[in-house]
Amino acid sequence: MRRSTITKGIAGLVALGVVAWGGTVTYLEHFDHAGAPKLPASSPTRHDPVAMTAFAAFQEVRCDYCHTRNADLPFYFKLPLANQIMNRDLEQGQRHFEFAPIIEAFQQGKPPSVEQLSRIEEVIVQNRMPPAAYLTMHPHAHLNEKQRADILKWVRDQRERYYASTDVAPQFRGEVIQPIPETIAVDWKKAELGRALFFDKQLSGNGQLNCASCHGLDKGGVDNQTTATGINGQTGPINVPTVYNSVFNIGQFWNGRAKDLAEQAAGPVMNPLEMGSHDWPAVADRVRAEPGYTDQFTAVYGSDDVTKNTVTDAIAEYEKTLITPDSRFDLYLKGKADAITAQEKRGYERFKAIGCSGCHSGVAVGGDAYEILGLEGPYFEDRHSKLTAADDGRFAFTNSESDRERFKVPNLRNVELTGPWFHDGSAKTLDAAVRAMARYETPDHDITDQDVSDIVAFLKTLTGKYQGIPLKDVPADAPLRAAQAN
Repeated sequence: MRRSTITKGIAGLVALGVVAWGGTVTYLEHFDHAGAPKLPASSPTRHDPVAMTAFAAFQEVRCDYCHTRNADLPFYFKLPLANQIMNRDLEQGQRHFEFAPIIEAFQQGKPPSVEQLSRIEEVIVQNRMPPAAYLTMHPHAHLNEKQRADILKWVRDQRERYYASTDVAPQFRGEVIQPIPETIAVDWKKAELGRALFFDKQLSGNGQLNCASCHGLDKGGVDNQTTATGINGQTGPINVPTVYNSVFNIGQFWNGRAKDLAEQAAGPVMNPLEMGSHDWPAVADRVRAEPGYTDQFTAVYGSDDVTKNTVTDAIAEYEKTLITPDSRFDLYLKGKADAITAQEKRGYERFKAIGCSGCHSGVAVGGDAYEILGLEGPYFEDRHSKLTAADDGRFAFTNSESDRERFKVPNLRNVELTGPWFHDGSAKTLDAAVRAMARYETPDHDITDQDVSDIVAFLKTLTGKYQGIPLKDVPADAPLRAAQAN
């Protein structure tokens, strides 16, 4: 009799728990729908059926709870014990991805960035969102196959409409990587002046260094050193990013402190560890005294006024010419199916499946976003006994905690030539770089030797040409062929 009573009591408690859970879930579903992001009546998205189905899926999931700041969260986020757990989830969610720009893009009828689209595609393909713990209280937020397909269709549609290269094959218009354009708009007279300045050692304090000292055109646009070597042999704190395809970057330097190429060109000239000049008037005087510059500056700027602004403007124009189209992978994307091997194709598919393409996307295969180094693993704890200011990433520039250890995603064009790799130059081989990125930036921490081999093979297909010359054969003082033709 007593056992029967206990059994009934337990059953009653279970039933009560189920009813309570069901009531809570019903309440939360109503709360989720009521507070979901909305589109204004004037939003162009309302007239775009592909975008509307994707937006409806995002409304159902409520990505904004964990991936935006100051969201109106469900009640249980505020309970004492749950709050401690949820705060960590919120911190990690916002660290991994900021969803507010996606909502804004839908509301304004504009495309998200290339990288934002690739990050969304990554987690949907891997079926990583929403997490299981969240679905316990929000079962309606489970993305079914149709919803996932709707989101992926929208991603590809956005790429095809806004980011596809003009010469890409039709089947690849929605692909995460696009061919580098054959040409971009350049003022060739200004670029010719900029080339002369790029190679001019009078910009340095001791007359022994120029821009090409660190950005060798014959070395993939870098110096192939762990960190830069500057004036009087001083060693800098950070690895040299490639100058090739830098025109496609969202910002310049690893921490993005320079908004464009001209601002970047100004930095090393005055840096005491790099080119070591002390003031721009002195640099201008040295440049002005060299034969031929007066006529060049007059032809480009209407006067022989040599200043920080004219010097860096000209160098920036020259650096715009340093694009490297016509890699074997570009040819593949343009429709030449046999331009890459079966192994290289497998490598590309693994590159996408593992999640590398979540950050490395677009024409430069990177360079268009800032991301945390160590997003999925303790990079700095594992690889450094002592951190330096260079390891702070964008924090050193913005002083925002959310930018600590956040760096510009390096572009992967010509990556086989640009080692050592990472901001600290810690990866000495491309194989090691691939393993480390999988370990610290993706959930797939320990990839196979075959995956590494295949991905490296794919990466080597990204080596292009400069001015029609294979990059491995470009001389250190490569001329401006297009300028000479004009």
